[in-house]
Amino acid sequence: MRSMLFVPADSPRKIEKGLGSGADAIILDLEDSVAASAKEAARGIVRGVIADIAGRKADVLPRIYVRVNALDTGLTAGDLKALEGLKVDGIMLPKSEGAASVRRLSAMIGAIEPAEHRGETRITVVATESAKALFGLGSYESAGPRLEGLSWGAEDLRTDIGARDNRGADGRHTEPFRLARSLCLFGAVAAGVQPIDSVFPNFRDEAGLRLECDEALRDGFTGKLAIHPAQVPIINEMFTPSPEELARAQAIVDAFARAGDAGVIGLDGEMLDRPHLVHAQRLLARAGR
Repeated sequence: MRSMLFVPADSPRKIEKGLGSGADAIILDLEDSVAASAKEAARGIVRGVIADIAGRKADVLPRIYVRVNALDTGLTAGDLKALEGLKVDGIMLPKSEGAASVRRLSAMIGAIEPAEHRGETRITVVATESAKALFGLGSYESAGPRLEGLSWGAEDLRTDIGARDNRGADGRHTEPFRLARSLCLFGAVAAGVQPIDSVFPNFRDEAGLRLECDEALRDGFTGKLAIHPAQVPIINEMFTPSPEELARAQAIVDAFARAGDAGVIGLDGEMLDRPHLVHAQRLLARAGR
């Protein structure tokens, strides 16, 4: 998934717009974007939308995720109950504190999942929304087979640690939040799941979004969260490997294949070893090759 777009779950109009945004996944948000007084109505809207989507052509739709409320709110079970018997691609869990949070949610999902789709619902977590959560980022390898991705969040973490702000005068995240970002990346890779960069909140700043996407790609993230449909085309463009990148990756894979069991090869005057091969294979896999 290159792009995952948050959509308020209590707004049918915004949901419909999100479905046509071109995002690889939309996240029907029952958490932060829905007031407490509107959550029950939002659950009903989500159930209706997902039931309706079941009758549409899957090849023209994004993947459907639902962001439930955090486990310590007492609302998670009600959120999942609204999905009982429905096919959902994934659940996003906010304020996760480690593998134990994922295992707990996985058991809850198993109780409401359709029998014919048992075990198919995936989980992506926002894994850095408290100081405590940072110390659980090394545990996700044992979270179980449902875990699909880790992302990170700066706003709740800012509140938890009491920071005045999470970005500096240049618009870039300050050191505590860059640390959280890096630890999320390492935790995801160690667990063998997708590292997904956090949201860029200024949806009118296209240049800033491009810069943040470029930095995320440089460092190893393979997708990004979005908060507005206008961000989706830029994120998709930035996280789609270019023809030149794919051609180079294929050339590396082919050269290693010709060389047999070689540990090091030469290609176009450059010495390449096994890490170059693995990187090329992963790039091709992202492109479905």
